[in-house]
Amino acid sequence: MAFNTVQNPAQPYGGPIDIIDAEVITVGEVMAEPAATPPRTLATKAQDPFESFGYDPEAIAAHYRRRPFKVWARFVGIFLPLISFFVQIWLDRRAGRSAQTEAKRATQLREMLTKLGPAYIKIGQALSTRPDLVSPIFLEELTTLQDQIPPFANATAYRFIEEELGAPPSQIYAEISADPIAAASLGQVYKGKLHSGEDVAIKVQRPGLAQRIALDLHILRGLARFATNRISLIRSDLVAIMDEFGERIFEEMDYNHEGENAQRFAKLYGHIPDIYVPYIYPQYTARRVLTMEWIEGTKLTDIDKLTRKGINATHLIEVGVQCSLRQLLEHGFFHADPHPGNLLAMADGKLAYLDFGMMSEVKPYQRYGLIEAVVHMVNRDFEGLAGDYVKLEFLTPDTDLTPIIPALANVFSNALGASVAELNFKSITDEFSALMYEYPFRVPAYYALIIRSLVTLEGIAINVDPEFKVLSKAYPYVAKRLLTDQSPELRASLQDLLFKDGSFRWNRLENLLRNASSSDEYDMDRLIDQTLEFLFSARGSFLRDRIVSELVNGLDSFGQSAVQNFTTAVQRRLGLKPDLPPAAAAPSDLEHLSRILDILKDTPGFDAAQVATRIPALLFKPETQSMGQQVVAGLAQRGLARLIRTLLLEGEPAPTSNSPQLTPSRATP
Repeated sequence: MAFNTVQNPAQPYGGPIDIIDAEVITVGEVMAEPAATPPRTLATKAQDPFESFGYDPEAIAAHYRRRPFKVWARFVGIFLPLISFFVQIWLDRRAGRSAQTEAKRATQLREMLTKLGPAYIKIGQALSTRPDLVSPIFLEELTTLQDQIPPFANATAYRFIEEELGAPPSQIYAEISADPIAAASLGQVYKGKLHSGEDVAIKVQRPGLAQRIALDLHILRGLARFATNRISLIRSDLVAIMDEFGERIFEEMDYNHEGENAQRFAKLYGHIPDIYVPYIYPQYTARRVLTMEWIEGTKLTDIDKLTRKGINATHLIEVGVQCSLRQLLEHGFFHADPHPGNLLAMADGKLAYLDFGMMSEVKPYQRYGLIEAVVHMVNRDFEGLAGDYVKLEFLTPDTDLTPIIPALANVFSNALGASVAELNFKSITDEFSALMYEYPFRVPAYYALIIRSLVTLEGIAINVDPEFKVLSKAYPYVAKRLLTDQSPELRASLQDLLFKDGSFRWNRLENLLRNASSSDEYDMDRLIDQTLEFLFSARGSFLRDRIVSELVNGLDSFGQSAVQNFTTAVQRRLGLKPDLPPAAAAPSDLEHLSRILDILKDTPGFDAAQVATRIPALLFKPETQSMGQQVVAGLAQRGLARLIRTLLLEGEPAPTSNSPQLTPSRATP
């Protein structure tokens, strides 16, 4: 919820004024206003049947089964305006007057969503972040849904403060703004000052909120059940998705829970450079009232204002993307509602997160599955990607993946483009949505909020920079995690990525290192230590064997080329015609190692001196000595085999034109 504008109820709706013009008066003066309604006592607080407990779909259904007329009246009240609106859009298009009526229809849509209530306001907020889906005129109109909803009466807000905090506002706050500074779908915000001098934002919940949202969720849940049971193309559990949304929105209505979320968010992510999380005052926070540190800032979508202030909006978007990656893939506790009203650019260039009501969590196995899916997608390993969908519960374990793998290759090859830099989250989700109709995919409930969060974030990014690609910015972080995370899941994923059919895929290792080097908080020392620890552990024996094999191949090839080139040079010096031209330097694994060393040297934080200090200890490790002995033995075996073959072939007649020709090969044993 943004605090940089004020909605003046005395003006027509939509007339924001700068915060410097907002009148701030003492609480005593405000409370002198006559109350619009008789104050509700503490004894009557629990009259709303849904305020005293969290989201319980069965209890809500039981409540409304006894009130069918109320349900049908709300159903008609929702769908008649929606049908009327879309009919008018259709008539405009048919008559060829869409351009002339677009502004009128945009205002109509915003007013309709506002009247329908919080659930539909949130749909409008999500659309307001998608310039690739909504025209600029609709976009501008829907943006006002983020913090310019018509406010409710001050007297009601002050009564809630007294009921929840146990004292009149004048005893809690030294000052409070005359009118709400911002009003959103679930509550409205006042600017205040504590008696200790701190400026604070005071968020107060809308009256009758729980009952209205419970009714809307009951209707939407019924429609979800009807669609799931009657429409064969729908395989996802829409009821579970609605229940997930219901749990989150009921949690959002409990400001105690929001305060705890904010404190946890600050602990997990507040240390990230250029991220700021406001302080919560728990002693002045209750279920319907939240008091937090006042934040001055500018929306990321207000490009002109950011430019005038010298703030780099693209940099802050990248900061937000990196923070979101840590939320989703590192700790699993993520902000599920990052619309522009909840992300503010501060004057010092930091990105402030606000409104921690709608949060969700990703379990560890889901986090690892998402990382593996991104890696497999980027590297076009569609067999691995199909397995990821089973782990992530998009497919059941008994699903036949044989027809799905080529379908994934066909669909995602179009979306992925030529490089990681071209990845677009929306194009991938669109392609995946098309795939779900043909194959038995289902959307897990937890994934719906992840999609909502990422799509909203990418929408803000596209508004700032139309060429911004969230997934291409995410891959360096994923590469860093894959290289440095010691979890068995990601170690196995890294092994699958780098080894295929007994061959080591050097190009993929180079790609991972290049991408990881551009990631924030990429700790080169940690990478080297963890790599060495893994290499010399029991689990790294397969890698040691592979390194020995590659060294034997590379040194043997290099030795053969060197001998042949030396022999050719001597023959030419003596005026003899060489039997074979000098051997071209064949690409070897040593060259790959050289390129990797170059990548490491160019990586920020690489210190050759610190690497050198590790070498003596490594040389004395039993595993290193064993590897050295294996390399020497392997080279000796190859040299002896080559000598024996040469002696056996000596004196044999030269091959005729019909005889097979022997050519040097680096693979000759």
